[in-house]
Amino acid sequence: MTSNEHVDDRAPQTVETLEEIAQRVLWLSTSMIHHANRIRPNPSGLKVGGHQASCASMVSIMTSLWFEQLQPGDRVSVKPHASPVLHAINYLLGELDEKYLTTLRSYGGLQSYPSRAKDPDTVDYSTGSVGIGATAPIWGAMSRRYVDAAFGDAHDDARTATGFRGRQYSLVGDAELDEGAVWEAVIDPGIADLGEIVWIVDLNRQSLDRVVPNFAARRLEKMFDAAGWQVVTVSFGTLLDALFARPGGEALRERIVDMPNPEYQRLLRCTADELRTRLPGAGPGAERIRALVADLDDAALTEAVRNLGGHDLAALRAAFARIDDTRPTVIIAYTVKGFGLPTQGHPQNHSSLLTVEEYAALAGTLGTDPDAPWARFSDDSPAGRVCADTADRLRREPIHTAEPPSVPTDIGRTPKGTATTQAALGRVLLDLTRAAPEAARRVVTVSPDVSSTTNLGGWVNKVGVWSSSERHDWFGDDAETIMHWRESPTGQHMELGIAETNLVGLMGELGATWSRWGEPLFPIGVMYDPFVERALEPWSYGIYAGGQSILVGTPSGVTLAAEGGAHQSIKTPSIGLEQPGCVSWEPAFAIDVEWTLLAAIGRLGRPGGTSAYLRLSTRPVDQSLANVPADPAARERRRRQVVAGGYPLVRRDGAVVTIAAMGAMVTEALDAAERLEQIGLAADVLCVTSPGELYRAVQARQGHLEAESWILDHLLPAERATPMVTVLDGHPHTLAFLATVNRVPSTSLGVSEFGQVGALDEVYRHHQIDTDSIVRAALDVTGH
Repeated sequence: MTSNEHVDDRAPQTVETLEEIAQRVLWLSTSMIHHANRIRPNPSGLKVGGHQASCASMVSIMTSLWFEQLQPGDRVSVKPHASPVLHAINYLLGELDEKYLTTLRSYGGLQSYPSRAKDPDTVDYSTGSVGIGATAPIWGAMSRRYVDAAFGDAHDDARTATGFRGRQYSLVGDAELDEGAVWEAVIDPGIADLGEIVWIVDLNRQSLDRVVPNFAARRLEKMFDAAGWQVVTVSFGTLLDALFARPGGEALRERIVDMPNPEYQRLLRCTADELRTRLPGAGPGAERIRALVADLDDAALTEAVRNLGGHDLAALRAAFARIDDTRPTVIIAYTVKGFGLPTQGHPQNHSSLLTVEEYAALAGTLGTDPDAPWARFSDDSPAGRVCADTADRLRREPIHTAEPPSVPTDIGRTPKGTATTQAALGRVLLDLTRAAPEAARRVVTVSPDVSSTTNLGGWVNKVGVWSSSERHDWFGDDAETIMHWRESPTGQHMELGIAETNLVGLMGELGATWSRWGEPLFPIGVMYDPFVERALEPWSYGIYAGGQSILVGTPSGVTLAAEGGAHQSIKTPSIGLEQPGCVSWEPAFAIDVEWTLLAAIGRLGRPGGTSAYLRLSTRPVDQSLANVPADPAARERRRRQVVAGGYPLVRRDGAVVTIAAMGAMVTEALDAAERLEQIGLAADVLCVTSPGELYRAVQARQGHLEAESWILDHLLPAERATPMVTVLDGHPHTLAFLATVNRVPSTSLGVSEFGQVGALDEVYRHHQIDTDSIVRAALDVTGH
């Protein structure tokens, strides 16, 4: 299928009209940055910044895309430094009020980089963190297909003949391709059939500091091709192509293609006389090139050197027409960084700003007024009519978000025997399918090839694995195969390769379907807890961009003793405490897993919702130690405490010390309390389930934020204030703040160095989180 089938039957715009629009987009984007840095008062004197050159290299590409190609069902991820170009286009389309054009990078104004949550105009994908915005449309495409398969058409945009609705475009800077996460996504086998994915690479061969030497564009093409992508290269514009067709043209082509990047960039800064000397070079075709350029006037020669495909609207139109919608496509568009600006092609133009004089000269070149920079086209002009037609064509119907189904707070089972919190995860998901099938239908689990080792096997057997098409299960009739891998568009588990960045990118987009297409999902991603740090930055960015999801880190801590230090997480508990837009829990018992997971699911897929992080363990724990109340009211009280951050597990008359433990360490805390009782020291034991929620309660009590603080009265009432020992399988500072609630002496136990291989008791003893260490700490803090 070609692009001609994707767009409607309108006649294409004239190149002249599109060029006029492109020049206005260049002017507006440059002016936004100029105003922010040269005109708007800046009392602090700190750099405001902006990227005029990075914007300029994208102007032709984005003009071609918006004003000729896009349809209302399409979504576009714009490279971060081109955000002013996006705002300029939205302004010309009537989607952005003029008052915002003077607010770039100011408080309450246009954001530094495109933001779905904070910008006032249409932004399809938040970008800014290198590589994440580029790959987001891949996961957006996958999420939309999932929604369509599960709930029917997510919106009433036109569906193409190949079965998808709307392309997912990524506008990517070539330097962004240095990011490893980009290639993790490009080569993932799950995207090979997603023909709605289109990347456009702004190949200007410059990074922040320099012209990139030895940039192997051909190698880049081969890498995408090897991953199964269609590769469309837009190297030269129509002017250069015409020169190549003349005598000596083939030599000129070879000379430009073969010359090093820095040499070509230097030509962009040359006068016509300098070009006549430098361009022919010293190779065998030099004389033919010299004869060819001798026939060109100065203006034509300097224009020809800059006539790359990414700035030629006719060449870009032809490239879009070649898109094959049966597989992902990358369009590699050769561009000049700073095209059309006085700084074009300069190796240090990345963050450079036009001077006042240069800005005035640009206005003269473009026929604009520097004293009245925000003029739109008149309604009856050809460009004005194109803008109005484009605005009508791209207008989207409002999204009506379905109300998320009710999620139970308590399924009603009381776990018995010995169990791990990791195993409880799969059990709760299976229980949810019976107790609340409508809620369970919205759950989609994701993992990077660790489903069986994180106890999701039963869930996967129950709901199946999602794929874009039905696939035969060749082991379905094998009696010895315990975990069945049934792949179809109706499955509810999605598995990627071993790439945590991909996983959380997909989670973020699955968690945004409620706001994109009106259908809420409950995404739950599971990975080994040591790798949460690897995935943290893209997951955090997904939360910033509005994605609501649940990340489960399991197994965790030095409790994973036999795996050694490389697989023992230390810092993740404090990450959960510190991550904005996220509630973290580390349950100690299976019932705590149920209550916290259900609470987390209940906060997804809605305005004002939040993400969650659960840190689970493979430590077997006697479930009777939870002492779950039998009375319904008392049980509900316990549940509320678990969700709010913690609960008293043991209260003793005359207690002289408080032991606050989290997760796997509750067993050692209870043993230590028994030992202390035997030597005449009564100890209270608190089970902390969420340091983050408790810290929020502390801040609320101090008036720093709006939140409830009642849990502190339940967990740490002033009348029971005693010296405190905190202990967790993670960094000790995570719980150290608890002592400040009642200002009591304290000592904090935990893990603050790389782990060791060994038996559980040996490893706990090494890190001083074993029962003996807790007893010693209690004696020390009480002065006994």
